[in-house]
Amino acid sequence: MTNLSQKIIPHLWFDNQAEEAVHFYTSLFEEAATGGIARYPEEGRDVHGQDAGTVMSVDFELAGYKMIALNGGPHFQFTPAISFYVTCETEAEVDELWQKLSEGGTALMPLDQYGWSDKYGWVQDRYGLTWQISLGNLEEVHGQKVIPSLMFVSRGGEAEEALQLYTSLFDNSDITGILRYGAGEDQPEGSVMHSQFRLGNGEVFMAMDSSPEHADFTFNEAVSLLIQCNSQEEIDHFWSLSSVPEAEQCGWLKDKFGVSWQASPLQLSEMLNDPDSEKVNRVTEAFMKMKKFDIAKLQDAFEGKAANQ
Repeated sequence: MTNLSQKIIPHLWFDNQAEEAVHFYTSLFEEAATGGIARYPEEGRDVHGQDAGTVMSVDFELAGYKMIALNGGPHFQFTPAISFYVTCETEAEVDELWQKLSEGGTALMPLDQYGWSDKYGWVQDRYGLTWQISLGNLEEVHGQKVIPSLMFVSRGGEAEEALQLYTSLFDNSDITGILRYGAGEDQPEGSVMHSQFRLGNGEVFMAMDSSPEHADFTFNEAVSLLIQCNSQEEIDHFWSLSSVPEAEQCGWLKDKFGVSWQASPLQLSEMLNDPDSEKVNRVTEAFMKMKKFDIAKLQDAFEGKAANQ
């Protein structure tokens, strides 16, 4: 199931609802599937607070787009700062997806006709995650049905600044379109009404500036963007995004806009899914002590060479 070409994977933080949420989301989309399940080991319990053997994370795909759901506890709640934009090519698909996501949820923008779509709505689902459902053409989003959309609200003009920063750090990246606010509109003239850009291996993202009335919709760790790194050099490179030292822990960092990222080696996922529980325990104990991941030390722990480092 794993999409090996996807460089950046959205990572969703749930309060012990990860499996339930994944089952719900995969029931909504074609080409959807559940992948590997990682469980909490005994080591690191004083940090993660979860019982050994309970589900830590679940890999899944929606319309071929890979995501990860984490059971992390009650510490963070989803906000509309990062939502998922879904392009549907028929009205029937829009209506069905809207109806299912709305059950137990809240409409943030009602399903209606807008300037950018004949049928569009923004909804917060039963778990708090937000979705933008739009009638459109998949060719216009490079065939990617599910797209992370970032909303910048803390100060004017951040969206374009973020676009420039992100595309400068990732290979194979470009800005494919920016629609700006004009004079007399409810946002500063020239700020970003909507933009589309590609990062990593061509994965599509969207970004927009928003009004001060949405100031509570701030970024947090509930949705982070996990970068699959092939080497220590890559981890070091992407760690340059970090602008909040106190947020650095276990490969997590926050950039200057408050967006959470994870710079994680591909090898770590393989280690944590190893059938040898002793190896998993050693690696867990090692990475729980790290801020930026050190691949060599993780490998040593996995092999039993540095279990106490």
